[in-house]
Amino acid sequence: MRKLVAILFLSFLFADLAQAQAPGGQGAPGAKPGAPGGRPAGPPPSIGRAFGKVTDSAGQPVQATAVVLKSTTDPATKKKKLVLIKGMDTKANGEFNFEDLPIVQPLVVRISATGYKPQDVNFTIIPAAAQTTPGKGNNNPYGAIPSFEKDLGAVKLVTDVAQLATATVTAKTPPMKLELDKKVFNVAQNIVSAGGTGVDVMRNVPSVNVDIDGNLSLRGATPTIFIDGRPTTLTLDEIPADAIESVEVMTNPSAKYDASGGGAGIVNIILKKNRKQGYNGSVSAGFDSHGQPNALVGLSLRQNKVNFTLNGMYNGMNPRTIGTTDRTTILRDTTTHLYQSDLQRSKGHFEFGQVGMDWFVTNKTTLSASYIHVQGSFKPTDVSDIRTTIVPPVGDSSVVNSLRNSNNERTFNVNGVQTGMKHTFEKKGEEWTIDGSFFDVKSSLNSLYTTDYYTDPSKSTIAYTTRQLQTGTAAPSFYTFQTDYVNPLGEKTKLEAGLRTSIQKLANDNNTYTLDDKGDRTFNPLGVSDYTSTSNVYAAYVNFTSAIGNFGYALGLRGESSRYTGDLLNNDQHFKNSYPTALFPSIFLSQKMKHNQELQLSVTRKINRPGFFQLIPFTDYSDTLNITRGNPNLVPEFTYNTELTYMKTFPHNNTLLVSAYYKHTTNLITRYQDSGINPIGQPVLINTYENANNAYTVGGEITSTDNITKWWDISLNVNVYNSHINTENLQQASQAALWSWFGKFNSNFKIPGNFTVQLTAIYQSKTNLPINLNNNQFGPPGTVQQSSAQGYIKPYYGFDLAVKYSFLKQNAASITATMTDIFRNRWSDQFSSSPFFSQEFDRLKDPQLFRLVFSYRFGKMDLNLFKRKSMNGQGMGDAGSSMQQ
Repeated sequence: MRKLVAILFLSFLFADLAQAQAPGGQGAPGAKPGAPGGRPAGPPPSIGRAFGKVTDSAGQPVQATAVVLKSTTDPATKKKKLVLIKGMDTKANGEFNFEDLPIVQPLVVRISATGYKPQDVNFTIIPAAAQTTPGKGNNNPYGAIPSFEKDLGAVKLVTDVAQLATATVTAKTPPMKLELDKKVFNVAQNIVSAGGTGVDVMRNVPSVNVDIDGNLSLRGATPTIFIDGRPTTLTLDEIPADAIESVEVMTNPSAKYDASGGGAGIVNIILKKNRKQGYNGSVSAGFDSHGQPNALVGLSLRQNKVNFTLNGMYNGMNPRTIGTTDRTTILRDTTTHLYQSDLQRSKGHFEFGQVGMDWFVTNKTTLSASYIHVQGSFKPTDVSDIRTTIVPPVGDSSVVNSLRNSNNERTFNVNGVQTGMKHTFEKKGEEWTIDGSFFDVKSSLNSLYTTDYYTDPSKSTIAYTTRQLQTGTAAPSFYTFQTDYVNPLGEKTKLEAGLRTSIQKLANDNNTYTLDDKGDRTFNPLGVSDYTSTSNVYAAYVNFTSAIGNFGYALGLRGESSRYTGDLLNNDQHFKNSYPTALFPSIFLSQKMKHNQELQLSVTRKINRPGFFQLIPFTDYSDTLNITRGNPNLVPEFTYNTELTYMKTFPHNNTLLVSAYYKHTTNLITRYQDSGINPIGQPVLINTYENANNAYTVGGEITSTDNITKWWDISLNVNVYNSHINTENLQQASQAALWSWFGKFNSNFKIPGNFTVQLTAIYQSKTNLPINLNNNQFGPPGTVQQSSAQGYIKPYYGFDLAVKYSFLKQNAASITATMTDIFRNRWSDQFSSSPFFSQEFDRLKDPQLFRLVFSYRFGKMDLNLFKRKSMNGQGMGDAGSSMQQ
């Protein structure tokens, strides 16, 4: 049928050509002007086909590349104008194919890929039978059958190295991107974390280490966690992995970002938003080997001036942790040795919901808003088998055998709102943004500790039983307001400035009761902690960026002032403190070199202010294993960071990133242990905080991404560092400086049959204990006794494996099977000591956890939406990547 239509059209075409060549250009008698032969004029039929393949400079296919087809003439006005016809993404082999195209009409294909220069291919589909070769004739006995196909061949893309601030690492959606002040890791291709949480994602992000409790460390220190650039009350295990788009790791943030938090850096989690035209979405469901289900629904719609996104997730959890504690304490010449084995479970679930909307008010103004809701309920249990040996200075020792059952009920409810406005001006690159965010948490924790004391080691006879009840509520909240302005002063020069206000409110109420045999409560005044606090930070910054040839620089200055107020409600005490304005400069230098090389140097100054609970002179006895007291004499610590980075991009977009860094901190805030007497006359250990003289960390980091073949790629991250804390002012010897290293390896295989295999391995050598852990605990820390100035973590390693099978049209469906810690090697074994005690504490959590997840993606592209320019400045190239693949 298509050939018949083509032959008929060709006949008309030749007739038109003959009429057009008549003397004087006249058509048949009586024909209307512009209508040869008397037939009405009309557009040519859309029966053509154009196809081709996109490759890099080495001839390797480039997948997921935006290919947009345009006409050079507006059909309505007949004027020269680029008008969009359709668009698509290249397949895994780099090929693209357009059908139902107009013929005998100039067309253009625009190809855009991240890290490459956009490229246009102009062509016209002319029927093959209309093209004659002199002297050849036509040997087809059935006549000339025309071809309406156009082979555009292999289109080679050229790497874009002209950008000052950004160097893209890979051709497709880049797994890593280097910018002047951060590294961006795309986690969309990380299949090991499918069906998991943010903790699983972080285990696969280079540079970041995750401990057994889900706490992050970045080059040996605890970074600040942001969500979409703003502080959050969410913990990593409350964020679904499938809702995360990318992770930004800022080891040395510029003056544009908060100076608070010291020199530990920032980990910014970017949640997924709709970037595709029309409607699209995904659904997934799965379960793990603990019998717990997970499910995710994601929907997005972009129509006219509104972009709408909806994500919802349910995650059931039942982690299992085993461990032992071996501790020796010496107080008043009495030695107490405790050996404890634990079995912990924490069965429960949480739900995550996110809804967002962007309203494109005009071509230059966009309003955005999103709402996040997370709620969860858990019932942690802990069975502790304890043997306590007490050796007094005189007399015989005694042994106490006990079995403690801890039954807890924990609930939390998180609500977060983020709003924003972005306005672009007539001058290219000039823009003004206003952002606001609010996160609020309501949580509760009730714990019942039942301890049976036995008369014999076999635990056959109970001597007596004690019961203790702890009730607690916490209500932290964050408010953030920020406005930023960018003014390009030239082609390579821009000025940035901004204001920011951050408000943090905490409310905590913990009470302890003793229960008798009838269950009646007796209030324990030593186990009460009831307080509120408010902390305000005000900031302003200015940042000047420019370049001279291939040399770029960014000079920034930030000013911050802060104050806090707090009240201990149980004893009617009020506290307040103010920190005057301090200045925090930043310098970033960048030198582009030949052969895709770049060298960067950054120097910044940061601050870490003591928190409310670290300052108040109140002794909290609610946890007998971790009695805490604040120190009102603490002063802020200041950190000076220097980092030198070299980046080299090799053929096939293989990348090597090498960094050397040095951090020096004065008045380091660290935990410190002292002895004391509790109100009932018993000797106890008290954990407090002190300012150490100083501390330093020096090290080097290597990150490499290698596309070995078209079916195998690997990434490697190795960090070697040396850290030391000078505690001579605390009347205790400083711990010797310790050289440590951390490594992370990731390998992806594409196997015939639409299979993908991912292997992840990590190794952590012996390293010092983290200086301070911010576990998002809005109340007294609930950890086991540790002294960060004296202690280390023993070496450990682990392996994770995932296999993904994709099927259906355009691989819309997939099944992913994962197993974490497949060899049960990820033990957390810590040793800590002070003049009063020594302790070894080891645990193993969820080894060989298996998870199976089914996922299905769907979507439809709306071509009318391509006409809107992308809000992120990438223009038509970004819009063309909208088709769901």
